[in-house]
Amino acid sequence: MSWHEQMVTVPIGDGRITLEGVWQSGSLRGAVIAPPHPEYGGSMDSPVCNELAYGLYKSGIASLRFNWKGVGASQGVRSGDLEAAEEDYAAALEHTAQSAELPLIAAGYSFGSVVALRCAMGDPRVRDVLMVAPPVAMLEALPLDQFGRPLHVIVGGQDTLAPVDKLSALISPLPNANLDVIPKADHFFASGGLAELPQLVQSAINA
Repeated sequence: MSWHEQMVTVPIGDGRITLEGVWQSGSLRGAVIAPPHPEYGGSMDSPVCNELAYGLYKSGIASLRFNWKGVGASQGVRSGDLEAAEEDYAAALEHTAQSAELPLIAAGYSFGSVVALRCAMGDPRVRDVLMVAPPVAMLEALPLDQFGRPLHVIVGGQDTLAPVDKLSALISPLPNANLDVIPKADHFFASGGLAELPQLVQSAINA
């Protein structure tokens, strides 16, 4: 199957608000990719989100990237509120569950990766969580030891919001978790590391 993205709309609740999304077909199950924080320019056009989608595509997995409320063509009011973000992500999960095989993969970058994990904790349709550069401060309050499903984390060795040592301390005790480090990458992948992402995604999902 060739790489071919399709613009879609994702309804929230009764459909009065819709989110802008991009769907990439796959031959296997589906994934939802959440962008970074909406109040700091986070959108589905993030190069990191694009590389996540490409790595999943190379693994045969369909994916949905979307914009938070108030970003791009998504309706609603932009907000950094976690509950609002979880509502958006849950709608994207529901849309994906109707279009691809189960179980699903919850994925995201930075703020979006934490939202993906928070939603996955309460959704049995999700088997794997794929997080890129999750801010440690947002992870510390979560009951990670209760998740119990595969958790794949990718982080840059120069990431000051997700320092490798602190992230490793949180992840290493978990029996189903793995941590991959891209040595020269920072939180924004401005210093490199994008090229490594698709292969790490494939390795994590196919492990």
